Amino acid sequence: MSTILIVEDNEKNMKLARDVLQSRGYETLEAITGEEGVRIAIEKKPDLVLMDIQLPGINGIEALRQVRADPGCARIPVVAFTASVTSTDRSQISAAGFDGFLSKPINLKEFLETVKRLLESRPA
Repeated sequence: MSTILIVEDNEKNMKLARDVLQSRGYETLEAITGEEGVRIAIEKKPDLVLMDIQLPGINGIEALRQVRADPGCARIPVVAFTASVTSTDRSQISAAGFDGFLSKPINLKEFLETVKRLLESRPA
């Protein structure tokens, strides 16, 4: 069973992502700040991270940098999970090195397909 860390400060978005993932058999971990997300990623080594960009404390781009800086986490896929969808936002997110992009509100089909694809392509 795959474990997915959801880093999201909006309670409704967190609940929706958690409920959708758990209904498909995934285990979930949750963080509401960038710092907490980094700590949990390093401690628990999830199979995938869904990272909001606008977070209290450090933002999702800085949290991604910190996760990637840890040798045990460097290969964990991290998906930008955000309502920031302007072309400038997307180019900054892409340049930061995220493995995927999911916009909010969630498109259920796209959300599940992206999660599945990234988990299947993860190096052993």
